[in-house]
Amino acid sequence: MLGVELTPEHPADRLVDLGVAAEDAGFDAVFVSHHYNNRDAFQVLSRLAAETDDALLGPGVVNPLETHPVTLASRVATLDEASGGRAVYGVGPGDPSSLRNLGLADERGLRPVLEAFEVARELWAGERVDGGRTFDADDAGLNYEPPQGADLPVYVGGEGPHMCRMAGKRADGLLFNGSHPDDLAWARERVAEGLADRSDGVDADGFDLAAYAAVSVAADGEAAREAARPPVAYIAAGAPPPVLDRHGIDPERAGRIGDAIAAGEFSAAFEAVTPAMLAAFCIAGTPAEVADGMAAVLEHADSLVVGSPLGPDLEEAIGLAAEAAP
Repeated sequence: MLGVELTPEHPADRLVDLGVAAEDAGFDAVFVSHHYNNRDAFQVLSRLAAETDDALLGPGVVNPLETHPVTLASRVATLDEASGGRAVYGVGPGDPSSLRNLGLADERGLRPVLEAFEVARELWAGERVDGGRTFDADDAGLNYEPPQGADLPVYVGGEGPHMCRMAGKRADGLLFNGSHPDDLAWARERVAEGLADRSDGVDADGFDLAAYAAVSVAADGEAAREAARPPVAYIAAGAPPPVLDRHGIDPERAGRIGDAIAAGEFSAAFEAVTPAMLAAFCIAGTPAEVADGMAAVLEHADSLVVGSPLGPDLEEAIGLAAEAAP
């Protein structure tokens, strides 16, 4: 899979145009990121379902804390129906800085994500469900089944060790929020640990470890790196301590970036991004530099999602990223 992430910080019309351009350029999956303070991902995905022909479509990623898991299952099922069976369910614990604004940061964890997609699979198969440890339901069900039924692919979005193992054990793939080959090599080991505990016969060949990499590409490499500051700020703020340690990044500085994001002080957050953070958390530069970075992570990953910011010029960057991808 060669995917692209679109961030709905732009109007829906532009996002749809970018998604169509990505499919035309050769991308075979389009993910739309989800944050409460951006435009609604599912409305954008619904329009993409009508305007694209073959690309897989899905949230990249939605969390089960802001929206009831049964409602999320229905939204993804609707997308699957609208797109003729092209939906992918990307689900994760959510961005901690954004969830802090909603009083939900302390509820992040593995269990809500696991329950969200397991109950979704039951609903997609036509079953009725009751609540779990993290949500309430009483004989809830859908009045329709999506084209893919319970086989609709589930990708867990995350980068912590427990989330990676859980994805390997229970999901169809992992959208690993990483752009550095060392991180992908580490993620491969954690996924392998989860796959070893599977009981459904799925092995490494049937599981998709996708590098969900922040990519910024332009003819001017320095401009590309500057454009990468916003997503790198979010990534650094949400990175677990082992990831920060792996790259020698000061956790206190990462914490201050998260505080600034939560307070809406975005310029301060982006300016606090260090060269070490850029090197660890994005693939940025000229097309040749980006091609080398992509090849390095694909030594360990099965597929690649080209994540935001894409580049200082989004339309140009989509074409350049498609050309750079192996």
